[in-house]
Amino acid sequence: MPREFYAALCLVLVIEGLVLFAAPQGWQAMMRQALQLEPRTLRVFGALAIGVGLLTLHWIH
Repeated sequence: MPREFYAALCLVLVIEGLVLFAAPQGWQAMMRQALQLEPRTLRVFGALAIGVGLLTLHWIH
């Protein structure tokens, strides 16, 4: 289990790094827009992302 968890974390870092490497200006624009959102809205988006991720993980396994 720990090995798969660390592999998943590494993949997250790779994907995040790819976004920053390929489109740094787009990432900056997205962060500027995120700063204008209410914290509650960001929490809702975060909760939705967690839910979709968990459902997808459950579906795959």
